[in-house]
Amino acid sequence: MKPTLIAIALLLTSFFALGADAAAPGSPGGLPPGANEAKAVLEKSPRHGEWANIEVPGEKTPVKSYVVYPESKEKAPVVIVIQEIFGLSDWIRGVADQLAADGFIAIAPDLLSGHGKDGGGTDTFPDQGSVTRAVSGLNPEEVINRLNAIRAYGLKQPSANGKSATIGFCWGGGKSFAFAAAQPDLNAAVVYYGTPPAKDALAKVKAPVAGFYGGNDNRVTSTVAPTTAEMKTLNKTYEPHVFEGAGHGFLRQQDGQNGANMKATQEAWPETIKFLREHTK
Repeated sequence: MKPTLIAIALLLTSFFALGADAAAPGSPGGLPPGANEAKAVLEKSPRHGEWANIEVPGEKTPVKSYVVYPESKEKAPVVIVIQEIFGLSDWIRGVADQLAADGFIAIAPDLLSGHGKDGGGTDTFPDQGSVTRAVSGLNPEEVINRLNAIRAYGLKQPSANGKSATIGFCWGGGKSFAFAAAQPDLNAAVVYYGTPPAKDALAKVKAPVAGFYGGNDNRVTSTVAPTTAEMKTLNKTYEPHVFEGAGHGFLRQQDGQNGANMKATQEAWPETIKFLREHTK
């Protein structure tokens, strides 16, 4: 059987393992959409999503952010969704929409705001390569300052319950971990295939941290064991999950690695929601 046919067969097997009545992406209890499906899922979302320009102390340019609210009669926790190295994309907005479907106020900031053409953000760069280079070159202190402003904005919303968390992917996964070290009042941090901060920064982490990693992503996943040991020594909560056969970026590229990325997504996302709910009630 050809590799493409094998991948299709494995994806079908994963689908039926979930059950025919499994919640669709964008539905409560569903999985975030993959990169190719995100735009369509966003267009059909019943939730209220809006753009907000969030002011940052000391900066002239506000951070353009996509904010999605859950359909709920209860106040909700705030989750900041930190972009990959690809900037603020439809996929990141799709993750924010899924978080809102599961009961969170989700804020996805464009951390390239002010760095693009005429002071714009991600969508003003000429190509993906220039976006990647710009994100790689962002000043870490600027990123933390912006995340603090975004968190403060979220917590001021009348529908917020006073609890906050971050979730980040790849570059953003590392920033989620770094923000846990920088913001002592954060309630939880989720790291998807991102590297940890330096050892001295780990000592400052107060929020529980959950990490989700691909077994075939040694560049990042090789950091899990030493981070686990160091966090244990420091008496910090760190819950790593490694999914065998999955590659880097598995939540975005769910059709990759001959079905292993989808299997990892199916296992990782429910654990993510459970972790966030537990620490932001």
